[in-house]
Amino acid sequence: QVQLEQSGGGSVQAGGSLRLSCAASGLHHNRYSMGWFRQAPGKEREAVKEREGLVTIDYRGATDYADSVKGRFTISRDFDKDTIYLEMDNLKPDDTAMYYCGADPGLEAFALRILGPGPHGHWGQGTQVTVST
Repeated sequence: QVQLEQSGGGSVQAGGSLRLSCAASGLHHNRYSMGWFRQAPGKEREAVKEREGLVTIDYRGATDYADSVKGRFTISRDFDKDTIYLEMDNLKPDDTAMYYCGADPGLEAFALRILGPGPHGHWGQGTQVTVST
């Protein structure tokens, strides 16, 4: 059974930095794409598909970033540990959201960021990031 275990996050003032981690277990093969998504406050009940794709990385290390986070957020991946990280710098109040890790066994990085994990994909449990002024 595939599981994505998230850690990190919390509260920080604008301009600060935070780091998120997502450790995968039970992956069926080594060609999963993984990435980070977020859901804005007050939209927790909206469909999962409404989550904003921020940045993804595929099994070859290719990445895809949303314009909203390009230059501020950095994704990395430890293939030996099946873990991805999100380094978030220069955080803004608009970055306040619930952040989710996602993984999919068949999508490329760009497709995963735009579409989110498909029927055979998986989500982490979510972690709150709060940026204050």
